[in-house]
Amino acid sequence: MELSSRVRAQEGEIQLLRQQISVACLKELRLLNEKYALERKFSDIRMAVDEKQTEAINSAFNELGYRKGDLEVNLKLTNELKALDDERYHYTSSLLGLLEEYGIWPHVMNASVITNSVKLLHDQLQWKIRTSYEKIGEQSSLADNHLKRGFNPYQKRESTDFKFVESGYQYQKREITDMGTSKYQLHPKAEHLRTTEDVFTSRIQNNIPGSADFSLRPNMYQPVSNDNSPDPFFNNGREMPGAFTPPVDDDAVDLQFYTTDERYNHPVMVEGPSIENFQIVGEATPGSKLLACGYPTRGTSLCIFQWIWHLEDGTRQYVEGATNPEYVVGADDVDKLLAVECIPMDENGHQGELVKLFANDQHKIKCDPDMQLEIDTYLSKGQATFTVLLLIDLSENWEPASISLRRSGYQIKMGNTEVVVIAEKYSRELSLKIPPGISTQFVLTCSDGSSLPFNAYDVRMRDTLVLTMRMFQSKQAMDDRRKGKA
Repeated sequence: MELSSRVRAQEGEIQLLRQQISVACLKELRLLNEKYALERKFSDIRMAVDEKQTEAINSAFNELGYRKGDLEVNLKLTNELKALDDERYHYTSSLLGLLEEYGIWPHVMNASVITNSVKLLHDQLQWKIRTSYEKIGEQSSLADNHLKRGFNPYQKRESTDFKFVESGYQYQKREITDMGTSKYQLHPKAEHLRTTEDVFTSRIQNNIPGSADFSLRPNMYQPVSNDNSPDPFFNNGREMPGAFTPPVDDDAVDLQFYTTDERYNHPVMVEGPSIENFQIVGEATPGSKLLACGYPTRGTSLCIFQWIWHLEDGTRQYVEGATNPEYVVGADDVDKLLAVECIPMDENGHQGELVKLFANDQHKIKCDPDMQLEIDTYLSKGQATFTVLLLIDLSENWEPASISLRRSGYQIKMGNTEVVVIAEKYSRELSLKIPPGISTQFVLTCSDGSSLPFNAYDVRMRDTLVLTMRMFQSKQAMDDRRKGKA
């Protein structure tokens, strides 16, 4: 009995174990199915990732290709721009050389002024050519009238060529028909050999008897020849060369005409646009505004302004960006002679005479007494602190900062965090630059070449800071030189 009961118990236990095994097998199968499903999903995800990576790589290659193409295009454009700049330089140089040959020097080198100067020269030459032909016709008709009256002292002379020669250039007249007509040939570079009407008028008056009346222009000197010998320039069958006269324009340029005889060289002044009662209004101290003004006359419609510095060594320096009549005096103007130049122009672009005027009665610009006292106090104490705004590159925002000046160096700290931005001694590489116009900003270039843009709370504070720092820098440089000599 006992043995049979044990057998039944073991059989039941075996049966239970078999059931557990079957259940475990089912679980294993289910887990395997889930594993296979996850592996398939993982494989799909991996394939998708590979595809995305491939797309990213292709996109990167395409981007590199685009960038390479852009770089090539930029390089090509840069080369083309350089070539255009070279062409523009040669073209401008040629135009300036051409204008210089005819005694025209533009005061400002820009496209508008050069174009207007070339147009003015073209109009002058066209006028002279047109006037010369008119005068030739008038002189020929007058000569023919006297010849018809029987006055022909040179009819036995042979028809020969004559020349005007000066500086290697020639003006020739050649007979081309038997009817008394002739043609003038002018060397391309002989335009400056201008024979005035007065020379021929004086010659004809001294050689033609009777009551022949050749009117003289009142605005030119009239040289009279005392040579009573037969004049080879007046002959039967020849036309009289006409006068090259300047057009009455508005350009205040000294025009001088030349003949082959130095006795007939006389300057002729032509008035152009101008500005009268030119003056500078305002107090010439740092932080103040100056205004250059006057009364436009003779058709003046535009004025070109340029503020300049006259330095102690006798040189002049144009103030960068100072091309307006209004000028804000800053720290850069202190201890310098400040002047303004004005070029009046009319609607046709003709330039008048340059007008120049010094500010502060041609004395050096100085600080007002209060500012000078403040700077002297800082120098005597050997220290100064200014609160400004510093432009941060990362945030592109103006952050509060403080600039502490000492006799030997300076230090810049952020106002909120007290983080030291830079601390160094004064050196020759250290510089302060102030932008032109109404601005409270300035740029500090450190010894390592880095630049820090600052913004002060007002112009007076900025100028005081800049002047104080420059004085500390100058004194430190002097001390270094003394130590070097010692």
